[in-house]
Amino acid sequence: MAMQITPARYRTIAIGALVALSVIIITGASVRLTNSGLGCDDWPNCNSQRLIDVSSKHAAIEQVNRLFTGIVGVAVIAAVLGSLWRVPRRSDLTWLSVWLVVGVVANAVLGGISVMVDLHPIAVQGHMLLSMMLITAGSILVRRSGEPDGVPRRRTVSKPTERLVWLHFVVVTIAIVTGTVVTGAGPHAGDENAERLDIAIPTAARLHAVTVLTAIAIALLIAWRLRTVATDRQALMTPLSRWIGIGLTQAALGYIQYFSDVPELLVGIHVLGATLVMIATTFLVLDTRRAVSPDDETRRADGVPSQPAVV
Repeated sequence: MAMQITPARYRTIAIGALVALSVIIITGASVRLTNSGLGCDDWPNCNSQRLIDVSSKHAAIEQVNRLFTGIVGVAVIAAVLGSLWRVPRRSDLTWLSVWLVVGVVANAVLGGISVMVDLHPIAVQGHMLLSMMLITAGSILVRRSGEPDGVPRRRTVSKPTERLVWLHFVVVTIAIVTGTVVTGAGPHAGDENAERLDIAIPTAARLHAVTVLTAIAIALLIAWRLRTVATDRQALMTPLSRWIGIGLTQAALGYIQYFSDVPELLVGIHVLGATLVMIATTFLVLDTRRAVSPDDETRRADGVPSQPAVV
């Protein structure tokens, strides 16, 4: 008899995959912040003599990061297999998990290319941006896996609010991109001799700050609109409040690290914050359309608050 897993168990697997995708971003940042990016100067071997080498601190740090990539691979493959064993099986979950596997493989290859081009900032930027795309896909998988089977997904907010939320998502994405520009111009290259982007750090930081503050302004505009639209408030108040809390903390941390000469620990925490911002931003968009059962539709028609699907 084929293995079978419940929807609740599959959601646990999906959460595990998202956690692994988040942790690998932090371990990758630790490689860069400790100047260990070329601790292993070959790929997939650590160097021309050894597949695995922990003879130096830099090599050990890079090796741990590469080994953790294997754990991430296991997590996303488990998501694919789990989607096939899930009862009932759902094609949307299978396709989402397959894309996670494709993305992880592509990012591993891009990581190898980054080493081969001596940590060129463009390659390192691409590595980070692809990681953030995987965070978005993993967040969608977690949300979808928590939705009831066979229930249509319906818009939960007014069209103007939905447009504002999507605008917010776009601006946050731009802020992530400008953040990688700051990284590419900044001092934490992953190796002392790595090439840097030909842009002044203050200019890159100001560009990033403008996009971050714009994202926060749009979030506050959405919050102001929720005051007057009850259905929008019911759907978005919790995820929006969560985003504003994370976003303001992340912005404050960015200014603190900039004016304190970007210490490694604060930069690492800022990378964690960027990951949490991407997760919160994705869930905010997802909350504009939820799986709504017929019973929920009846309750809404009667003026009784509906019960949303699991976050």
